[in-house]
Amino acid sequence: MKILVTGGAGFIGSNFVRHVLAAHPEDSVVNLDKLTYAGNPENLRDVEQDARYRFVKGDICDGTLVRELMAGVDAVVHMAAETHVDKSNLGADEFLRTNVTGTFTLLEAARETRITRFLAVGTDEVYGSLSRGAARELDPLNPSNPYSASKAAADLLARAYWTTHRLPVVITRSSNNFGPYQYPEKVIPLFITNAIEDRPLPLYGDGRNVRDWLYVLDNCAAIDLVLRRGKDGEIYNIGGDNEVENVVLTRQILRLLGKPESLITPVADRPGHDRRYALDSAKIRGLGFRPAHAFPAALAATVDWYRHHEAWWQPIKSGAFKAYYDRQYAPR
Repeated sequence: MKILVTGGAGFIGSNFVRHVLAAHPEDSVVNLDKLTYAGNPENLRDVEQDARYRFVKGDICDGTLVRELMAGVDAVVHMAAETHVDKSNLGADEFLRTNVTGTFTLLEAARETRITRFLAVGTDEVYGSLSRGAARELDPLNPSNPYSASKAAADLLARAYWTTHRLPVVITRSSNNFGPYQYPEKVIPLFITNAIEDRPLPLYGDGRNVRDWLYVLDNCAAIDLVLRRGKDGEIYNIGGDNEVENVVLTRQILRLLGKPESLITPVADRPGHDRRYALDSAKIRGLGFRPAHAFPAALAATVDWYRHHEAWWQPIKSGAFKAYYDRQYAPR
């Protein structure tokens, strides 16, 4: 299978590219990435000489380019997205352009080139905050911020192309991912790297917000399964079954690093901060998926990865990210 992956230089994308090349020796991957701040060529330095891998720097909103790249590929795995809630609250323009217009551009190109499988990678955040229970695939969407609203719009567009044009679309919606190569604006790599440097860990509000955590390698395996065995027009939730309060997660990270809880620094809660996410993953379990990594071991492995890859994350945190971090997470 020849696969066009969008956003393959990002966190989930780079792990997915590596997974496909390792798990399917007969497959090849074209990676289209704009290399915005969170896209990093270093994420795939170990496979760049593989003859089955090709990198193309470009924008998913460039219709001419995406049509050219789709010619001759068997499937599209669409991961390119703006994803940071805080940044979407500060300015939604780029989120709407990339997540909505970019998805539309790809769907149009896929329709015109008759792609045989279009997999759109989504998020549990489109369901909004849940006080109890778990979201199922056909539950109403209730996004709470510009980021999740733009991802909900992308999902609706993809489903519309299945309904109207019978474009063979499948959608995955995963819970919060963590693991190697995650940009340190997200809570787990931010807190790990801050703790390593003995810097404050900025915990929003009372820290009681709940997230379901999924190791990125498990998500990649699930996406790969849906790519090959999913049913056209269907949505598949991918949960980790690891609901953890943010404050508990923070303490776990500090214990793994042998750092004091005095590094925890409460900051004002962000606007529209969803209280709890949870997914019902029965449908993908019906395809045979089970997470292979237990949360405690996966979190420990993630802490170890950041501990031993300071050369990867220190340049990020010492550059443009530092000014953003200092502004956004200043203790109040």
